[in-house]
Amino acid sequence: MPKIRKILIANRGEIAVRVMRTCKELGIATVAVYSEADRSALHVRTADQAFLVGPPPSRESYLVQERILEAAKKAGADAIHPGYGFLSENASFVRACEKAGITFIGPPASAMDAMGEKTRARQNMIKAGVPVVPGTAEPIPTVEEARAYAEKIGVPVMLKAAGGGGGKGMRKVERMEEFESSWRAAKSEAMNAFGNDAVYIEKYLEKPHHVEIQVFADQHGNTIHLNERECSAQRRHQKVVEETPSPILTPEMRAKMGEVAVKAAKAVGYVGAGTVEFLVDVHRNFYFLEMNTRLQVEHPVTEWVTGLDLVAWQIKVAEGEKLPYTQAPTPNGHSIEVRIYAEDPARNFMPSPGRINYLRVPGGPYLRDDSGVFPGYTVPNTYDPMISKLSVWAPTRREAIERAKRALTEYVVKGITTNTRYLKGILSHPEFAGGDYDTSFLTREHETLLGKGEDPQLTEAAVLASVVYAYQRDQKKAKTLTQAPSEGGKGGISAWRQASRRGR
Repeated sequence: MPKIRKILIANRGEIAVRVMRTCKELGIATVAVYSEADRSALHVRTADQAFLVGPPPSRESYLVQERILEAAKKAGADAIHPGYGFLSENASFVRACEKAGITFIGPPASAMDAMGEKTRARQNMIKAGVPVVPGTAEPIPTVEEARAYAEKIGVPVMLKAAGGGGGKGMRKVERMEEFESSWRAAKSEAMNAFGNDAVYIEKYLEKPHHVEIQVFADQHGNTIHLNERECSAQRRHQKVVEETPSPILTPEMRAKMGEVAVKAAKAVGYVGAGTVEFLVDVHRNFYFLEMNTRLQVEHPVTEWVTGLDLVAWQIKVAEGEKLPYTQAPTPNGHSIEVRIYAEDPARNFMPSPGRINYLRVPGGPYLRDDSGVFPGYTVPNTYDPMISKLSVWAPTRREAIERAKRALTEYVVKGITTNTRYLKGILSHPEFAGGDYDTSFLTREHETLLGKGEDPQLTEAAVLASVVYAYQRDQKKAKTLTQAPSEGGKGGISAWRQASRRGR
């Protein structure tokens, strides 16, 4: 196959910038697309060319296939990299690229059909003999049928979007009284995120771990896995902290899960980068959850411990190159990634859009910040509030935790509220340090992670100190007033009053 000369990145923010960096290192020209809300965004400034594709709402810009393809044709791009989200798991977009003679950097449409739609993926995995979480094999068309199924298997259950992942269109239902409202919310969010409101049901496993396996396949039939990532630190089914290796996996379990993940990828003729996600129960049994037919947000931690550039691999595989490995490389050291969000944890994680007045990014050895912002940039309120991914590497897990905590201490953003303090709370929590934390960890420890579970004696001491300080301040002010000069003093009382006013 011919070498790729120019790539349009059909995405925005940090992932678009990250893909462009690898393209530049490979000598490949880059093209950005942007909505009206992203005119001054970093990915627009980083690209060699940029094209406006519509108004701020993603369904009118980043999700409009015709506009993306039109931009690619105008720019003369011979390939499109979808990043993650938006059109990255849309099989019809892959076919449209093929029809236009543009290389799609990702799996073929057939593999995306088989695995990108979650219920179809479950059916294919059952046929392939891969264990799956109990639930429906098809999207459920009506709320009445869905409610009947939920009552049959018993709550808690998970409502999940069939057309995509990333925590969008997911709701946990613990009481049947909540079912109808959760159903409507899941369908609405799924439609906004993926243009597909199909929803299915899974049985909710108690205290599960979320462990995923990175797989890679070329066009010559070679498929390998690149070990696992632990993704159990989640809030509202959205990953917040990821790490590799998983602290709960043994080498034997890693090999077994990797074998199943490779089997799943081969069963659908997969090509490129993909992730097979599993839930691991308290007995260390694992179940297929879904396959993300794209690059993952948390791919940097895998790059840290393998020394590989996964985006470069994606491009080379799209060009027809063979994978340089035949089996999983042994992970070297430990890596942790935290997601920096423009949100206020103390206000129920309300998004905090606005202008970044000051930004200081941490530095030091074995530290990486994948960011889509800069000082003076205005974070829009239209898209996901993640503004950066901070990842670190160290020889051991304990050292990686300490390095990540130190880096977060140095991370300063002024003008908007971020979750950096909340992230430090996660890394400092004894349960996280112990390694055996499950997907309910952040919900269960919510008050503690917000700093509301502090020692009451320390709180009382802080209040007393504030009272003492206020008393001393007021006494000092009163003393100053009683020592005001007389009319006959130097400058007179009027001069003293004028000086006091200027001081105030």
